[in-house]
Amino acid sequence: MSSKGTSGAGETPALQNLWRAQIVAILRLEMKKRFLTRRGFWVYFLAFAPVLIFAFHSLLELSHGVTGDLGEDMHVFAAVFQFFFIRLAVFFGCVGIFVNLFRGEMVEKSLHYYLLAPLRREVLVVGKFLSGLLAAAVIFGSSALLQFAAIFSSFRSIALREYLFHAHGAQQVAAYLGVTLLACVGYGSVFLIAGLLFRNPLIPTVIVLVWEAASGLLPALLQKLSVIFYLKSLCPGGISIDLDRGSLLALIAVNPTPASPPTAILGLLLVSAFLLALACVQARGLQIDYGTE
Repeated sequence: MSSKGTSGAGETPALQNLWRAQIVAILRLEMKKRFLTRRGFWVYFLAFAPVLIFAFHSLLELSHGVTGDLGEDMHVFAAVFQFFFIRLAVFFGCVGIFVNLFRGEMVEKSLHYYLLAPLRREVLVVGKFLSGLLAAAVIFGSSALLQFAAIFSSFRSIALREYLFHAHGAQQVAAYLGVTLLACVGYGSVFLIAGLLFRNPLIPTVIVLVWEAASGLLPALLQKLSVIFYLKSLCPGGISIDLDRGSLLALIAVNPTPASPPTAILGLLLVSAFLLALACVQARGLQIDYGTE
């Protein structure tokens, strides 16, 4: 195999096609691991716990013949979405999914199969990241949709049509789904590189958790180095909880200087792209010594 074979400009499209084919092949191999693993069963519990809560609430209303307040229910949903779903469920779900993309295979002594294949390390990183992102997006996106379905199930169709098509409800639902996807991208890239740099996932998890929780207390420049800063900027209308603006919960929930939606999306994608590039660089020097794992 010639080392000069990649230098011809005419071979660049062929190489790109090869890399795309390899990424697709990695996705096919990885998807079963991402969705059907006993080690990751707790991710499903975290993801779908809010669905059970909202479904139980709607069931109680239906059983008592009570018609709830859709505005109030969405008010509660906004709080649950930011305080539990994004900050805990998606956060720890991405820990379970993305840290194990490399670290899990080191523990299971199966990563060498990839490393022995005629495969660029960068292609391997991108393929594994996309498999984790697809799994996280499906799991947490489905949870968000089911949460809306559970809330809406106790309301009449007239009230739902009014909310969705005349009160910008459909846009809010789409925005929440978009924030969920971006949370998977952001936290996924963070914990992908963490799985490559740290042998013990507890250390980076605690560091990132504390950093994200303290984001509202940090100077404006440092806030932009946290994933939650961009996510809070994108949450529809923020959290309209009646909190004292000087309280700790208000600092956690609200951005003092939120970014505009385009800036927040671009900022989060740039941070994630940088971390993914860093993971590619780290993977180039990846060496396997199962005896030390």
